[in-house]
Amino acid sequence: MPDTPLAATIFALTYAVIVSERVHKTTAALLGAVIMIAARVLDQEEAFDAIDFNVIFLLAGMMIIVAVLGKTGIFQWLAIRSAKLGRGEPLRILVILSLVTAVASAFLDNVTTVVLIAPVTIFVAGSLRVSAVPFLISEAFASNIGGTATLIGDPPNILIGSAADLDFIDFLVHLTPLIVVLLVLYLLAARLFFFRGVRPNAQVRQRIMELDERQVITDLPLLRVSLAVLALTLLGFLLHGPLDYEPASVALLGASLLLLVTRQDPHDVLREIEWPTLFFFVGLFIVVGGVEEVGILENLGEKMADVTEGSRTASALLILWLSAVLSGIVDNIPYTAAMIPVVREMDADLGAGRDDVLWWALALGAGLGGNVTIVAASANVLVANLAERGGQRISFWEFFRYGVLVTVGTTAVSTAYLWLRYLV
Repeated sequence: MPDTPLAATIFALTYAVIVSERVHKTTAALLGAVIMIAARVLDQEEAFDAIDFNVIFLLAGMMIIVAVLGKTGIFQWLAIRSAKLGRGEPLRILVILSLVTAVASAFLDNVTTVVLIAPVTIFVAGSLRVSAVPFLISEAFASNIGGTATLIGDPPNILIGSAADLDFIDFLVHLTPLIVVLLVLYLLAARLFFFRGVRPNAQVRQRIMELDERQVITDLPLLRVSLAVLALTLLGFLLHGPLDYEPASVALLGASLLLLVTRQDPHDVLREIEWPTLFFFVGLFIVVGGVEEVGILENLGEKMADVTEGSRTASALLILWLSAVLSGIVDNIPYTAAMIPVVREMDADLGAGRDDVLWWALALGAGLGGNVTIVAASANVLVANLAERGGQRISFWEFFRYGVLVTVGTTAVSTAYLWLRYLV
């Protein structure tokens, strides 16, 4: 295709600018998107079609709910409870918050989870007088690991489940046992990664243990209503498949209901939405959509099929590792969407059926590969923007130096799991 080199160049330059951090990543993504349209790689209609509005409005809806909840003092209450459970020990608290994030990400979704947990984390770190960055990075990793466990935990899994006719139980049986092992291994590694950045302070620790979490709840009636609406929203996420609603519709319904019942001023609440995060995704979806439009990802998939020559083992392991690498470069949602037709074709050629190892390899590669870079997964981007809003900056390279180790380690263990369970 004549536009292929042009699309590849625009994508590479956009990504290079994001990595350089000389320009804000939202500006870089939007500029790359506009150039894709101006260069006629995509027309405006195609560009808008490339945007995953389910992700955009899922984020927006949950941000509204969290903004209202934030007025009640519940995040400060959770922060103090977590800190006291960890006995004021920063590293222990980091592990506790990471564990909570991973478990919640499996049964809600990792984007919603980090929206809820990140404000708590920033408050905890401030109380402990340590940087929130190690906590937030660890939670991003945990959210991607935990989210890979279930159908609803990570957006790529939702795409895979729909394409391969896999349900919640399928993911629970095939992926959750491995994710439990990976989470335990990660939490052990996290203590080694971050112990220098969260050194304890005896005086601060004592002061934390003396705090009374009940005093930080500022509006108990609003808290009760908000928690009730949040519970209904989370129930909607669990039932969205049987009810045939998209997660974004559930989130927006919950947000609208909460605004109506609590009579909150929409102007005040909407100021709390992370607009830079939403527009970063808009730009990123369009840029990756341009790469997909000219067939770069499809051509890559065809080459994969040629390389494996019909071998089930080679196909599964290639999908796993290539997905982990590429999902660390492009956002794992559009990457997964582009790879699904390729995997379906390879699966049909092998004649292995809908529960074949290829789908689990794609789910693991896309989910765990989201830990490579700060732009590889929706949860990572959101954590970075919430950190920036709280006065903490997570650089691309600081995230990457830990992320590549986490991804290589978890993908290696996943290789052994796939081999022993499906390929021997």
